[in-house]
Amino acid sequence: MDALATLPVLTSASTRPACAFFDVDNTLIRGASGFHLAKELYRRRFFRRRDIAWFAGQAIAFFLRGEDVQRVAAVRSRALGVIRGRTEAEIVEIGEEVYEQVLDSRIFPGARALVSAHLEAGHQVWLVTATPREIGELMARRLGATGAVATVAETRDGVYTGELVGDLMHGSRKAEAVRQLAERAGADLKDCAAYGDSVNDLEMLQSVGFPCAINPEPHLRVHALEERWPVRDFRRRRSGLTSGAVVAGAGAGLWGLVVLVRRFARG
Repeated sequence: MDALATLPVLTSASTRPACAFFDVDNTLIRGASGFHLAKELYRRRFFRRRDIAWFAGQAIAFFLRGEDVQRVAAVRSRALGVIRGRTEAEIVEIGEEVYEQVLDSRIFPGARALVSAHLEAGHQVWLVTATPREIGELMARRLGATGAVATVAETRDGVYTGELVGDLMHGSRKAEAVRQLAERAGADLKDCAAYGDSVNDLEMLQSVGFPCAINPEPHLRVHALEERWPVRDFRRRRSGLTSGAVVAGAGAGLWGLVVLVRRFARG
């Protein structure tokens, strides 16, 4: 079956420019890419058990009281502190290892087929993700995509400052990035497609002519069905709560640290 069969305008003979925009965590790959990077950073002693305990407390607070702007800011600040003073080259090297050892095998075959189909149709393919830029750009390069827009940690002279450039790439920032990328490509958003798994992707999905929910969490699934959007589930197994859901929900997707509680709290 044609991977783009649900997107007729993108398989037509039209020569109009078109773009496809993909979220990463739980859309392209199973789980949260930032978690696997954080796991390797922990193994290399970038942070300590007391950091894990603190992130555990924030995760519990999220589950009990929901997302809070101040809590998200605190988690983001502490996560950035983990890499403050480290070099960009060091993180890029670790990211390459994580991709080879873990991430490549976690890419959903169906999602990989969609990326390939868009590229073969001559479309620009962009990853639009809250994951760190170092991971987003690496995945885009390995998939042969046009590029990635992601969360950017500030560097000076190749060293991380512990601050962000702008804000996390999610919600309205994703929608704005998509608009800018389409404009740069000379494409009308009505001719573009977007793929996402959560309500954090909703504004991005609503901004294009051909939205598609991939492995959607419950709220997005309901919305997609109401709007009669295509829904694709590439997962072979399902659980009530994935690591990616915890990270995205807690607003800590930058480095995936909250999820480490599950693996290391007892270690």
